[in-house]
Amino acid sequence: MSDGAPDVSLLDGAFYAGDPYPAFAWLRRNQPVYRDSRSGVWGVTRYHDIKAVAAAPALFSNAEGIRPDQAAMPYMIDMDDPEHRRRRRLVDTGFRPKAVEARRTAIGEICDYLIDRVRERGECDFVRDLAAPLPLFVIGDMLGVEPEGRPDLLRWSDDMMGALGSPDPGALPRAMTAFSEYTGYIAERTAQRRRDGCESDLIGILANAEVDGDRLADDSLTMETLLILIAGDETTRHVLSGGMEALLAHPDQHARLRADPGLLPTALDEMLRWVSPIKNMARTATADTTIGDTEIRAGEKVLLLYPSANRDEEVFERPDEFDITRQPNDHVAFGFGAHFCLGSRLARLELEEMFSRLFTRLPELRLAEEAKVPLPRCPANFVSGIQSMPVTFKPERV
Repeated sequence: MSDGAPDVSLLDGAFYAGDPYPAFAWLRRNQPVYRDSRSGVWGVTRYHDIKAVAAAPALFSNAEGIRPDQAAMPYMIDMDDPEHRRRRRLVDTGFRPKAVEARRTAIGEICDYLIDRVRERGECDFVRDLAAPLPLFVIGDMLGVEPEGRPDLLRWSDDMMGALGSPDPGALPRAMTAFSEYTGYIAERTAQRRRDGCESDLIGILANAEVDGDRLADDSLTMETLLILIAGDETTRHVLSGGMEALLAHPDQHARLRADPGLLPTALDEMLRWVSPIKNMARTATADTTIGDTEIRAGEKVLLLYPSANRDEEVFERPDEFDITRQPNDHVAFGFGAHFCLGSRLARLELEEMFSRLFTRLPELRLAEEAKVPLPRCPANFVSGIQSMPVTFKPERV
């Protein structure tokens, strides 16, 4: 990068898969609300500006869609209140504190099952074998997906998310196929839950729920389950893998955390800040306004750049240092305002259960010699993280 303005394409997945932080730092200092000339989208880089936008839904709306280059979809994240609030109440049942805590034992058993599958080998791909399956299995169970359907669920999630901002010409056809297969799968189960009146899982709850006397249309129900899948799977897997990568790169902190599990809550917050798996979300200005000193016209799109906010020097001391004891740590990895992540408690529980087991059952885990550093990341412009992380450890015999 030269001393001048960086050439940043905010919708290019390769930008987020590389090292965007030097560009973000320059923009925060010099062009905190940056206009991407390729897309016409504004990028908001500073922490307090992002919170201000997120706290003003009447002025910065979700209803035009959270992806700046796609039309709004019929799920709650692409809605403003009051419809957003009504939809959120329907789904909220499975994400309340007591409901999440009730899943602790089951989540722990899934963690043990995944570790059991690799423990005797002494090696595995951390992403494929541990980080990706855990949230997928948990969300699959909540949706009522049979265990044999989990591989398809993982493939559909990967293919649909992988197409966002990807330079791969085959990514979009794969995403379209995945979406078609997923909608067919959910439609079949929705019809079954309605016939049976079953409300034992989230598909059943949504299939039989009413919003102001009306049931959700099939396409809306499908999209709400898709949102739960993507939000629950893609984000948590990237914090698991990115958090472990950070610990392996800081062996002193890794050792300290293994020795003192009481540090895990602050460590998890630092992993969330450090990884920031959701790279951005869009809002649409409903009227002429300003963000800081920058004029924004009605109808223009602004991107809330969460990774930049989580490295803002005005909020975080030594923001480019990984510190498992960091306090305070008011990161925005889960967003802010009315659309704060519904599954944040569940994500924390999954992270807590998996890391606590990794520290005791695979304490000597480290990057494999063949691992390519820097580790390859998904070239996606929405949710992105490590694609593959070969690791080795001392085999655990039965």
